[in-house]
Amino acid sequence: MPVNDSLDFSSVLATAVHDMKNSLCMLTQSTESLAQRSKQQGREDSEELSRLHYEVSRLNGSLMQLLALYRFEKEQMPMTIEEHYIEDLLNDIYYKNQTFIEQTGLKVILEVEPSLTWYFDGQLVDYLLNDIVINALRYSEKQIKISAKQADNYLCIQIFDDGSGFPQEIIDLAKEDVASQINFVKNRSGLGLFFAKLIAKAHINSGKVGKITLENGSCLGGSCFSLYLP
Repeated sequence: MPVNDSLDFSSVLATAVHDMKNSLCMLTQSTESLAQRSKQQGREDSEELSRLHYEVSRLNGSLMQLLALYRFEKEQMPMTIEEHYIEDLLNDIYYKNQTFIEQTGLKVILEVEPSLTWYFDGQLVDYLLNDIVINALRYSEKQIKISAKQADNYLCIQIFDDGSGFPQEIIDLAKEDVASQINFVKNRSGLGLFFAKLIAKAHINSGKVGKITLENGSCLGGSCFSLYLP
Protein backbone atom coordinates (compact mmCIF):
# COMPACT_ATOMS: atom_id res chain seq x y z
CA MET A 1 0.00 0.00 0.00
CA PRO A 2 1.65 3.29 -1.05
CA VAL A 3 2.21 6.03 1.48
CA ASN A 4 -0.21 8.94 1.19
CA ASP A 5 1.47 11.70 -0.84
CA SER A 6 0.09 14.29 1.56
CA LEU A 7 1.85 12.71 4.53
CA ASP A 8 4.55 14.97 5.95
CA PHE A 9 7.02 12.28 6.95
CA SER A 10 9.39 14.75 8.63
CA SER A 11 6.59 15.86 10.97
CA VAL A 12 5.72 12.24 11.77
CA LEU A 13 9.38 11.53 12.47
CA ALA A 14 9.66 14.60 14.70
CA THR A 15 6.64 13.44 16.70
CA ALA A 16 8.15 9.96 17.07
CA VAL A 17 11.48 11.44 18.16
CA HIS A 18 9.70 13.56 20.77
CA ASP A 19 7.95 10.47 22.18
CA MET A 20 11.20 8.50 22.25
CA LYS A 21 12.97 11.38 23.96
CA ASN A 22 10.36 11.44 26.73
CA SER A 23 10.69 7.69 27.24
CA LEU A 24 14.47 7.93 27.33
CA CYS A 25 14.27 10.68 29.95
CA MET A 26 12.37 8.32 32.23
CA LEU A 27 14.78 5.49 31.42
CA THR A 28 17.73 7.77 32.24
CA GLN A 29 16.26 8.57 35.64
CA SER A 30 15.57 4.89 36.35
CA THR A 31 19.06 3.70 35.38
CA GLU A 32 20.61 6.49 37.46
CA SER A 33 18.64 5.42 40.54
CA LEU A 34 19.50 1.75 39.95
CA ALA A 35 23.19 2.54 39.51
CA GLN A 36 23.31 4.59 42.70
CA ARG A 37 21.56 1.91 44.77
CA SER A 38 23.75 -0.78 43.27
CA LYS A 39 26.91 1.15 44.18
CA GLN A 40 25.70 1.77 47.73
CA GLN A 41 25.04 -1.95 48.14
CA GLY A 42 28.43 -2.87 46.70
CA ARG A 43 26.94 -4.95 43.91
CA GLU A 44 29.08 -6.07 40.99
CA ASP A 45 26.68 -4.75 38.38
CA SER A 46 27.01 -1.09 39.48
CA GLU A 47 29.64 -0.33 36.84
CA GLU A 48 27.54 -1.90 34.09
CA LEU A 49 24.50 0.10 35.19
CA SER A 50 26.55 3.30 35.16
CA ARG A 51 27.69 2.54 31.63
CA LEU A 52 24.07 1.88 30.62
CA HIS A 53 23.03 5.20 32.15
CA TYR A 54 25.78 6.94 30.19
CA GLU A 55 24.78 5.37 26.86
CA VAL A 56 21.10 6.17 27.43
CA SER A 57 22.09 9.79 28.13
CA ARG A 58 24.06 9.91 24.87
CA LEU A 59 21.12 8.56 22.91
CA ASN A 60 18.73 10.99 24.57
CA GLY A 61 21.07 13.85 23.69
CA SER A 62 21.16 12.78 20.04
CA LEU A 63 17.36 12.70 19.89
CA MET A 64 17.15 16.17 21.44
CA GLN A 65 19.55 17.41 18.78
CA LEU A 66 17.45 15.93 15.98
CA LEU A 67 14.30 17.47 17.39
CA ALA A 68 15.93 20.87 17.81
CA LEU A 69 17.35 20.76 14.27
CA TYR A 70 13.91 19.91 12.88
CA ARG A 71 12.37 22.86 14.74
CA PHE A 72 15.08 25.19 13.46
CA GLU A 73 14.45 24.05 9.90
CA LYS A 74 10.71 24.63 10.30
CA GLU A 75 11.37 27.94 12.09
CA GLN A 76 9.48 26.58 15.08
CA MET A 77 12.29 26.95 17.62
CA PRO A 78 11.59 30.06 19.69
CA MET A 79 14.64 31.57 21.38
CA THR A 80 14.06 32.25 25.07
CA ILE A 81 16.82 34.63 26.10
CA GLU A 82 17.06 35.03 29.86
CA GLU A 83 19.73 35.79 32.43
CA HIS A 84 21.43 32.72 33.88
CA TYR A 85 24.01 32.10 36.57
CA ILE A 86 26.79 30.20 34.83
CA GLU A 87 27.81 28.35 37.98
CA ASP A 88 24.28 26.89 38.20
CA LEU A 89 24.43 25.84 34.55
CA LEU A 90 27.75 24.03 34.97
CA ASN A 91 26.66 22.38 38.21
CA ASP A 92 23.48 21.09 36.54
CA ILE A 93 25.55 19.52 33.76
CA TYR A 94 27.85 17.92 36.33
CA TYR A 95 24.93 16.40 38.25
CA LYS A 96 23.43 14.99 35.06
CA ASN A 97 26.61 12.98 34.56
CA GLN A 98 27.50 12.40 38.20
CA THR A 99 26.70 8.68 38.17
CA PHE A 100 29.15 7.96 35.34
CA ILE A 101 31.77 10.35 36.76
CA GLU A 102 31.78 8.71 40.17
CA GLN A 103 31.73 5.15 38.81
CA THR A 104 34.69 5.73 36.49
CA GLY A 105 36.66 7.76 39.02
CA LEU A 106 37.10 10.68 36.60
CA LYS A 107 37.95 14.07 38.06
CA VAL A 108 35.85 17.02 36.91
CA ILE A 109 37.07 20.54 37.67
CA LEU A 110 34.60 23.45 37.51
CA GLU A 111 36.18 26.89 37.23
CA VAL A 112 33.76 29.82 37.27
CA GLU A 113 33.08 32.92 39.35
CA PRO A 114 29.84 32.45 41.35
CA SER A 115 28.66 35.93 40.37
CA LEU A 116 29.07 35.44 36.60
CA THR A 117 25.77 35.75 34.72
CA TRP A 118 24.89 35.99 31.02
CA TYR A 119 21.87 36.20 28.74
CA PHE A 120 21.16 33.21 26.46
CA ASP A 121 18.69 30.40 25.78
CA GLY A 122 19.32 28.17 28.78
CA GLN A 123 17.77 25.01 27.37
CA LEU A 124 19.62 25.07 24.07
CA VAL A 125 22.97 25.92 25.63
CA ASP A 126 22.45 23.18 28.20
CA TYR A 127 21.82 20.66 25.39
CA LEU A 128 24.93 21.84 23.58
CA LEU A 129 27.29 21.76 26.56
CA ASN A 130 25.98 18.50 27.97
CA ASP A 131 26.65 16.77 24.64
CA ILE A 132 30.22 18.09 24.61
CA VAL A 133 30.79 17.03 28.22
CA ILE A 134 29.44 13.53 27.54
CA ASN A 135 31.95 13.12 24.71
CA ALA A 136 34.79 14.58 26.79
CA LEU A 137 34.03 12.06 29.55
CA ARG A 138 34.07 9.27 26.99
CA TYR A 139 37.48 10.11 25.55
CA SER A 140 39.31 11.54 28.57
CA GLU A 141 41.72 9.43 30.61
CA LYS A 142 41.59 10.89 34.10
CA GLN A 143 40.04 14.33 34.17
CA ILE A 144 38.23 17.14 32.40
CA LYS A 145 37.90 20.82 33.24
CA ILE A 146 34.98 23.13 32.49
CA SER A 147 35.69 26.82 32.79
CA ALA A 148 33.71 29.98 32.12
CA LYS A 149 34.74 33.61 31.93
CA GLN A 150 33.94 36.90 30.22
CA ALA A 151 36.32 37.81 27.41
CA ASP A 152 36.02 40.60 24.80
CA ASN A 153 32.28 41.05 25.44
CA TYR A 154 31.66 37.33 25.00
CA LEU A 155 30.84 34.64 27.48
CA CYS A 156 33.51 31.99 26.92
CA ILE A 157 32.79 28.47 28.17
CA GLN A 158 35.57 25.93 27.59
CA ILE A 159 35.72 22.17 28.08
CA PHE A 160 39.19 20.63 28.36
CA ASP A 161 40.14 16.95 28.55
CA ASP A 162 43.28 14.85 28.81
CA GLY A 163 42.43 12.49 25.95
CA SER A 164 44.09 12.03 22.58
CA GLY A 165 42.52 15.15 21.06
CA PHE A 166 40.18 15.87 18.16
CA PRO A 167 40.88 14.31 14.75
CA GLN A 168 42.18 16.96 12.36
CA GLU A 169 39.16 16.45 10.10
CA ILE A 170 36.84 17.47 12.94
CA ILE A 171 38.90 20.59 13.68
CA ASP A 172 38.83 21.55 10.00
CA LEU A 173 35.09 20.96 9.84
CA ALA A 174 34.52 23.29 12.79
CA LYS A 175 36.37 26.07 10.94
CA GLU A 176 34.05 25.96 7.93
CA ASP A 177 31.83 29.03 7.62
CA VAL A 178 28.96 27.14 6.06
CA ALA A 179 27.57 23.92 7.46
CA SER A 180 24.53 23.34 5.27
CA GLN A 181 24.75 19.56 5.42
CA ILE A 182 25.45 16.93 8.01
CA ASN A 183 28.99 15.68 7.53
CA PHE A 184 30.48 12.30 8.27
CA VAL A 185 34.14 12.15 9.21
CA LYS A 186 35.84 8.79 9.77
CA ASN A 187 32.46 7.11 10.39
CA ARG A 188 31.53 9.72 12.98
CA SER A 189 28.46 11.86 12.42
CA GLY A 190 28.98 15.60 12.27
CA LEU A 191 25.50 16.06 13.80
CA GLY A 192 26.81 17.18 17.20
CA LEU A 193 29.19 19.68 15.65
CA PHE A 194 26.52 20.99 13.27
CA PHE A 195 24.14 21.37 16.21
CA ALA A 196 26.71 23.23 18.32
CA LYS A 197 27.49 25.68 15.51
CA LEU A 198 23.79 26.26 14.86
CA ILE A 199 23.01 27.00 18.52
CA ALA A 200 26.01 29.29 18.87
CA LYS A 201 25.14 31.28 15.70
CA ALA A 202 21.52 31.65 16.84
CA HIS A 203 22.76 33.91 19.64
CA ILE A 204 23.25 37.43 18.28
CA ASN A 205 23.79 40.59 20.28
CA SER A 206 24.86 44.07 19.15
CA GLY A 207 26.08 42.74 15.81
CA LYS A 208 28.15 39.98 17.42
CA VAL A 209 27.37 36.34 16.61
CA GLY A 210 28.04 33.29 18.75
CA LYS A 211 30.67 30.80 17.63
CA ILE A 212 32.57 27.66 18.60
CA THR A 213 36.21 26.63 18.23
CA LEU A 214 38.00 23.29 18.55
CA GLU A 215 41.67 22.92 19.44
CA ASN A 216 44.16 20.33 20.58
CA GLY A 217 46.97 20.75 23.09
CA SER A 218 44.75 22.02 25.88
CA CYS A 219 45.86 22.82 29.42
CA LEU A 220 45.20 19.15 30.25
CA GLY A 221 47.05 17.92 27.16
CA GLY A 222 44.03 16.83 25.15
CA SER A 223 41.27 18.70 23.34
CA CYS A 224 39.56 22.01 24.06
CA PHE A 225 36.03 22.94 22.97
CA SER A 226 35.16 26.62 23.30
CA LEU A 227 31.75 28.25 23.09
CA TYR A 228 31.52 32.03 22.68
CA LEU A 229 28.19 33.75 23.30
CA PRO A 230 27.84 37.53 22.68
